Amino acid sequence: MPISPAVPAETEVLIVGGGLGGVAAALAACRAGRTAVLTEETDWIGGQLTSQAVPPDEHPWVEQFGTTASYRALRDGIRAYYRQWYPLRAEALEPGQLNPGAGRVSKLCHEPRVALAVLEAMLAPHRAAGRLTVLTEQRPVAAETDGDIVRAVTIEDVRDGARHTITARYVIDATETGELTDLADVEHALGAEARAEYDEPHAPEAADPLNQQGITACFALSHHEGENHTIDRPADYGFWRAHRPDFWPGPLLGFLAPDPRTLEAVARTFEPNPDVDPLDVNADQSADAGDKELWGFRRILARRLHRPGAFDSDITLVNWPLNDYWLKPLIGAGEEGAAQAVAEARQLSLSVLYWLQTEAPRPDGGTGFPGLRIRPDITGTEDGLAKAPYVRESRRIKAVTTVTEHDVAIDLVGPYGGTKHRDSVGVGAYRIDLHPSTGGDNYIDIGSVPFEIPLGALIPRRVRNLFAAGKNLGTTHITNGCFRLHPVEWNAGEVAGTLAAHCLEEGVQPHQVQAEDKRFEEFGRVLDRAGVQRHWPDVRGY
Repeated sequence: MPISPAVPAETEVLIVGGGLGGVAAALAACRAGRTAVLTEETDWIGGQLTSQAVPPDEHPWVEQFGTTASYRALRDGIRAYYRQWYPLRAEALEPGQLNPGAGRVSKLCHEPRVALAVLEAMLAPHRAAGRLTVLTEQRPVAAETDGDIVRAVTIEDVRDGARHTITARYVIDATETGELTDLADVEHALGAEARAEYDEPHAPEAADPLNQQGITACFALSHHEGENHTIDRPADYGFWRAHRPDFWPGPLLGFLAPDPRTLEAVARTFEPNPDVDPLDVNADQSADAGDKELWGFRRILARRLHRPGAFDSDITLVNWPLNDYWLKPLIGAGEEGAAQAVAEARQLSLSVLYWLQTEAPRPDGGTGFPGLRIRPDITGTEDGLAKAPYVRESRRIKAVTTVTEHDVAIDLVGPYGGTKHRDSVGVGAYRIDLHPSTGGDNYIDIGSVPFEIPLGALIPRRVRNLFAAGKNLGTTHITNGCFRLHPVEWNAGEVAGTLAAHCLEEGVQPHQVQAEDKRFEEFGRVLDRAGVQRHWPDVRGY
């Protein structure tokens, strides 16, 4: 077992949650010469990209612009890793936009462990310099507050229950569910707001804190013709085999599912290891969602991208309509409720796998793909499911600025509209994409425009030294749907870490930086020097 570093009693910047926002915050704070502690509940940093096993969802211009420089360095590092260590075909080694998995969801589909290796490498100099302490398998359990200031956070070792309290000048909540926000009694929203609160057309009439997007227990698969890798029948298979949601066109365990944009019933196809050249795949969801062909949608290793004989199968990531779980909310029903939701989501995913191996219709008219093999080596777990569920929705701070449907929805602002924020600290672009929810909602998929990220969305209205650095920033249940993906989470984290360092350096308060033009201009120049793109060039509607 690796030796854990000593837990510091104090630090300048404490970052709770080691997902993409947390890692970006740590990099930014340490880059500015500040000391930081980064905690993470699993044993892998990287969140969505690693422990949740979700390849990046990104906008169509990601190769040219629309990200921070450090996020681009992450993407470049992933490609360099494959070019350095994998037996790629000569054509794949040529300069260009290597997509290691040739998946359609992203121009950079890749394995979780590769992202982990690159993220660890990015942090390594700061750990070696003593500026950064990374504490894995630690979860927050308490926060000490003094009026509008968070003084300290207590973390608990998930292995042995040992607890440590860390005091900090600035605290960044980069948890997946906004846990620290809750522990520190920071005012926040949960679930769906009532339509009247922000006059959002797609919000429900009544507020419902327990109406949250479903979670997913992702897993990786390869296929080996002629072999039998069928798992034991999952305990809840009978339930999931018979389950048919009211708004679903057939049994959940089936290839017929709603189209997210039209809600019409559409059959998905499933053909392991198709005989197509991965270099011919064009990953551009704005032109073709690409989600109807399940094997290739989130493929993370394409065997034909490599020299013959190197791999006997592709590897694909299962994050499909079939294994989205929305029967119980993850947040707001206590620890027991959350544990039950995760357990049932895991049973659903295992049931999907068993159904694929034993009952799924094949193109040749038969049933079952017993050669499908779940890959614990890819996810770093014993059972092959991701270390943590893919969480699409968090508690959200009651922020200085709340982004609503009126700021980003194309039907409301027009194809070239959208709110231009005086305090913009980044950019993003993604459709407002909400998956089926625990409140019984079907997909809500709305066109949006490229948007700006206001600094006010990262800062709580009352608390003075805590920032949001993930899905817990100031959005609504609706606009969370376009702010929740990888590049925006990284951008939010990088700005949060930079803001903490800037406030320490200049002796100013975060709310001053956001509210006062001169102070914000100074902070904007810091972001500009760091390569944080704060405004879009002239792009057209997405």
